[in-house]
Amino acid sequence: MVSVGLTGGIGAGKSEVSRLLESYGAVVIDADKIAREVVEPGTPGLAAVVESFGAGVLTPEGVLDRARLGSIVFADPERLAALNAIVHPLVGERSRELERSAAADAVVVHDVPLLTENGLAPRYDLVIVVDAAPETQLERLVELRGMDESEARARMAAQATREQRRAIADVVIDNDGSREQLAAQVESVWAELARRAAG
Repeated sequence: MVSVGLTGGIGAGKSEVSRLLESYGAVVIDADKIAREVVEPGTPGLAAVVESFGAGVLTPEGVLDRARLGSIVFADPERLAALNAIVHPLVGERSRELERSAAADAVVVHDVPLLTENGLAPRYDLVIVVDAAPETQLERLVELRGMDESEARARMAAQATREQRRAIADVVIDNDGSREQLAAQVESVWAELARRAAG
């Protein structure tokens, strides 16, 4: 088995790389998706969030109100740290459980947006960083995701720098070009990952 950490700045194209790797046969473990699952109604995770932040972070239906919780934690680093202390261990535990259930010759790709920020690189056999110039990221966030420019810049500034991400990379996939160029790079990376997993 080869355990891969996949990361990249917002708007760099990490999700597309993740999708391509999965299409080749990688087992993709999506940290964002798991982070939502561990705070679904009825979970110990949601109970811990409510205990820490109060019932005001729930919708009338008892579901976590992400926008409300976000407005609390992104304005206060201590509250953000408190939330991370609840959610991150649950995500880590579930990710390891999913990895253990993968085949012995699998390529397991952990799709982790904040891999760099949380110092997680040593957990993986290798780290792939999807990289794009800040101008490219900004353009994608504004044009494709409909963010206003100031929000896009703020989201980018809240993440690790391009240099910090590249410093932990074993493999850098450059995504400033076309989809075809991206696909060709991913195909080549996959061939190497499959070879390592088989060996």
